[in-house]
Amino acid sequence: MPKALLFDLDGTLADTDPLHLLAWQEALRPFGLAVDPAFYRERISGRLNPEIVEDLLGLKGEEAQRLIAAKEARFRELAQGLKPTPGLHELLKRAEEKGLTWGVVTNAPRENAHHVLKALGLSPPLLVLAEEVGRGKPDPLPYRVALKRLGVAPEEALAFEDSPSGVKSAAGAGIPTYALLTGHGAESLLEAGAKGVLRDFQEALDLL
Repeated sequence: MPKALLFDLDGTLADTDPLHLLAWQEALRPFGLAVDPAFYRERISGRLNPEIVEDLLGLKGEEAQRLIAAKEARFRELAQGLKPTPGLHELLKRAEEKGLTWGVVTNAPRENAHHVLKALGLSPPLLVLAEEVGRGKPDPLPYRVALKRLGVAPEEALAFEDSPSGVKSAAGAGIPTYALLTGHGAESLLEAGAKGVLRDFQEALDLL
């Protein structure tokens, strides 16, 4: 029985990827970049914003920050009335009944993370932001910080992710990791180190 559950945010707690896709499409269109779902999965999903903007456009510094701020403001405009991934509340209720703690580990900017959590009506006991720990996924550091703060060993936790980048981060920290099929195919998630794939959290109830 695990002692803690650790969740990614975007694409995991809620299917926010279609909204991020739309916001990136609008942000990158003036630069002549057409972002389709395949491009989003391969070049954007699971990465930190500064890396995305530098990789795609070669932008750094203030110019990059302005673009990122505009994109994220647009995402928050779009992210109204979010619905949790099916089975999430049931999983958290079961975890509470069994005395488990939980947390969120995300590459999302602070303002976005708080916006999404508030929209979902969630108050995690732990929130680890990659921008605050110094390195983002796929680096294992954010998950290692989460384990340290909760005082649990890697094998005493379960992680839930939705991107190869996130799976590599959690699995790289030694945590048994399950991946949701909200944005990526099973093959790429299993190759990244996922123990298994789930359609939603209803399928995760048997893990507790």
